[in-house]
Amino acid sequence: MLDLLLRALDTAIPVLVTIFLGLFLAGMLMELGILDRLSVLSKPLVSMANLPPISASSFLVSLGSAVAANSMIAEFKMRGALDDRETVLCAMMNSIPVYIREILTYQIPVVVPLLGPVVGVFYAGVFITTAIVKIIIVIVLGRLMLRGRNGAEIHWQPPERNGNPIEATLKILRTQMRPFARISITYMTMTLLVLSLNDHGFFERLSVLPIAQTFGLSPEAIVPLTTYVASPLIGISLLSPMIQSGSLTEIQAATVLMLGSIFMLPIFAMKSMVPNYTAIFGARVGLMIVTISTGLSVMVRAIFLLALLSIG
Repeated sequence: MLDLLLRALDTAIPVLVTIFLGLFLAGMLMELGILDRLSVLSKPLVSMANLPPISASSFLVSLGSAVAANSMIAEFKMRGALDDRETVLCAMMNSIPVYIREILTYQIPVVVPLLGPVVGVFYAGVFITTAIVKIIIVIVLGRLMLRGRNGAEIHWQPPERNGNPIEATLKILRTQMRPFARISITYMTMTLLVLSLNDHGFFERLSVLPIAQTFGLSPEAIVPLTTYVASPLIGISLLSPMIQSGSLTEIQAATVLMLGSIFMLPIFAMKSMVPNYTAIFGARVGLMIVTISTGLSVMVRAIFLLALLSIG
């Protein structure tokens, strides 16, 4: 039990530090009135989704840190500026910059060279498509669900601005301790649960072998498929020589990637996203965000998988 607690602390402390900095940053930017000036840069995008203008600021922050941006959204919600629907859509919008960073820092420099121009570009294309689908879904849902809920009609008064940085800092530290304590307790609880399930082999029992056989994959594809579910980078590294040697065709390799993603994403959501989002937004809203976001990602990959199977 002590070992489990120490590992949970080792996992949770860096995340909780980031969350605290996000809450502090949100409060500081709001207290000094900086958000009002920065949000004009991203207002066109959020206005298309009928999201309130205050959510534009968190989208900018998400370019640097999605956790910090979501902490800001949680702060807006606690201040009464966002309802549950707006919170879910804002959090989904905040995930879009993650795709941009991933494409620039991982897909192009790592994945494409490993998988080759055909499979690599296909894989990156699926990633880009997922981001575009999420943007479209947020805009469509926002326009359908948030009619009349634009920023001018939200009955929320921003706090009185404080131009003194020292006074603003002390005020923010006082006001953020309660939400940070709630988030910390929730995150630690979820982290302990996930680590305990992992120690008891829960995730390892989710075997992909029967599914792989159902889709008619060759025996050579089983190892990279199973490995990809546990670690996408290692799975891709195993696929690379198989593609180059011709033991797997490009369509088979792409099929392995899509099938592996369909299994990997829910496991990743349980291990990482559920603790993060439930800690920041609470169990109900957090699970709603994780379910919708993961469901959309799986849906996109399922569509591409069906297309590959029809070609193959």
